[in-house]
Amino acid sequence: MSLKWTDTLDIAIELYDSMPEVDPTQIRFTDLMAWVLALPEFDDDPDRCGEKILEAIQMAWIEEAE
Repeated sequence: MSLKWTDTLDIAIELYDSMPEVDPTQIRFTDLMAWVLALPEFDDDPDRCGEKILEAIQMAWIEEAE
């Protein structure tokens, strides 16, 4: 399975599973973007990412953590 920026929920689940110690309410978007790009299944152009996408991933991660 290949992840794209539009797969915000799947990305959030992957981040939650791989970094359970991280509080998603306290992250910086620069860190979030780096973590997404480092996911083994992530395969999309970094230039296609924007603040709205990172915000959507963060919100999905927060919901996943609750």
